[in-house]
Amino acid sequence: MLARESEVASGQAQKALRRASRRAFLWPEEAANLLSHDRSLMELQNVGPYINDVLLRWFDRPPAVPEPPDIRRQFLTLTEAKAALAKKPSWLRSVRGDLQMHTTWSDGDASVSDMADAAVARGYEYIAITDHTKGLKIAGGINEKQLEHQAVEIAEVNQRVQKQGLTVLRSAELNINPRGEGDMDPGSLRQLDLVLGCFHSSLRTKDDQTARYVAALRNPEVHILGHPRGRVYNYRLGLSADWAQVFGMAAELDKAVEIDGYPDRQDLNIDLLKLAKEARCRISLGTDSHGAAQLRFMEYSAAAALIAGIRKDRVLNFMSRNELAHWISGVRERGRAQSPSPPNIGSKSLLSTS
Repeated sequence: MLARESEVASGQAQKALRRASRRAFLWPEEAANLLSHDRSLMELQNVGPYINDVLLRWFDRPPAVPEPPDIRRQFLTLTEAKAALAKKPSWLRSVRGDLQMHTTWSDGDASVSDMADAAVARGYEYIAITDHTKGLKIAGGINEKQLEHQAVEIAEVNQRVQKQGLTVLRSAELNINPRGEGDMDPGSLRQLDLVLGCFHSSLRTKDDQTARYVAALRNPEVHILGHPRGRVYNYRLGLSADWAQVFGMAAELDKAVEIDGYPDRQDLNIDLLKLAKEARCRISLGTDSHGAAQLRFMEYSAAAALIAGIRKDRVLNFMSRNELAHWISGVRERGRAQSPSPPNIGSKSLLSTS
């Protein structure tokens, strides 16, 4: 409703409504609950006097609420996610790690150490540091040499946090072009524990993109297809495809598709996750965090998987560290069979560290 109201507003009012519409995903309580307890709506983030008056007007005279357009459809609020998880408390507690996050090496605002400490506080066994690769310059993408320097920092952090039960995995969010090709040297990628492949260009085309997804999944260096549609709340609808075929290909190759938990993305949505469930492909949960506090976005990813009825044994994040290592090893073996390459000499997976 806030986003809809912004479409007929202008100037500062329009900006305030847009900000509030996004922040509403993170409101810890429903506005109606505050009013029922005689509390001020201005307790909620980005609710000032103007937004407060708008909300009170709606409560006083409830307007007809139309079905939202696709660009705003099936985005969970925090209260909805929490309500779903409350029905099965063990679900969120079973998450052992977070498989997408960014640091100051690319466009994040926290160090590897900061993200690791936040993960320790959540009781995780592992996290994947997935900074952007060099082709995405707008997000500070890093090149092969920087990836090597980052490895040194990750090793130093692991010396400390592995005593607390956490392993920080070397990973990357590989920039994938529409032909399914990555922007980094394959030899460099083979030194990593895990690789997410993500599209960052030609995201507004309306043509069927099934071939693009199949090509990306067939890329032997890609283990997880990250934020597959590329949708962003009230900004970009995302790509279209024959999703049953895409998920079927992921299942055939035993690769994973991601539920990106960043509130503005929530990609994949519930309907597509139900198709993924039917295909029995693997699911990865990642918060897409750009700061330590954002690891809490796991609630969105976990709730979406739960609501869609995804089986626990299909979710990577419920695996132990050793089970995750075994899965990645299998994916790599199949990739080598498809595209033979020299053995990866001198690289030890952090996942196998006991």
